[in-house]
Amino acid sequence: MSSSAGTDVRPDDTKAGTGVYVYGVVPGDVEVQEHAKGVGEPPAEVDVVREGDIAALVSTVSLDQALGRPQDLQAHAQLLDGTAKVAPVLPLRFGAVMTDIDSVAEELLRGHHDEFAQALETLEGCAEFIIKGRYDEQAFLSRLLSENAQAAALRDDIHNLPEDASRNSQIALGELIANAVEQQRQAHTQTVVEELGDLAEHVNPREPTHEWDAVALALLTEVARQEEIKKVLDRLRSDWGDLIEWRLLGPLAPYDFVVTTNPAG
Repeated sequence: MSSSAGTDVRPDDTKAGTGVYVYGVVPGDVEVQEHAKGVGEPPAEVDVVREGDIAALVSTVSLDQALGRPQDLQAHAQLLDGTAKVAPVLPLRFGAVMTDIDSVAEELLRGHHDEFAQALETLEGCAEFIIKGRYDEQAFLSRLLSENAQAAALRDDIHNLPEDASRNSQIALGELIANAVEQQRQAHTQTVVEELGDLAEHVNPREPTHEWDAVALALLTEVARQEEIKKVLDRLRSDWGDLIEWRLLGPLAPYDFVVTTNPAG
């Protein structure tokens, strides 16, 4: 994606048996890169429907072709995330299909112009970043067993007793570990939020997707501050050693903060 001044661009009239897939809403001066590909098989060419100072990223889809393949989900996300690197974008949820180009221009863009224009102005220069931290299982357990006498005693029971005789200790240790992970997850998440300070305009905690997830945060922040976020994570790596493995994803479209309701097609 690139952002530059340009004239209105409209695809050919929608053919019978097809609809218009809508990826998201962007400023009216956004241009589509030549290699951009959309959903469908083969991947559809992406175009722009403009309505004054706002526009929609779209492609033509066959109505008898089911969407939902991993490639379709990936194409949807890649287009929006690529746009977010250079321009504000209001993502639509996957699967938004409208009747034709006129309905995109009139019902979606013209019908919600003021709302979209204000949201895009608010997002100018910003994108979503996701901080993911996952506990190193061995490092976590080593610290827990060295610091928690109850955990160490249960571990010894499991090692010293026959499997059947130590079943209660196994259950108790499993519950203790799960509770410890949850307690540490909350504490470490709060610490990360505090360390970020004013780097993020908005922060949304995400639900853990893995039993060893330590931190999962979505940030809405200025793209220009990405290096500052990396420095915060570097400092936490230094402070917490090998306890947590970190990942920073982004810039991304602001899915956790602004998702435009799917239009009725």
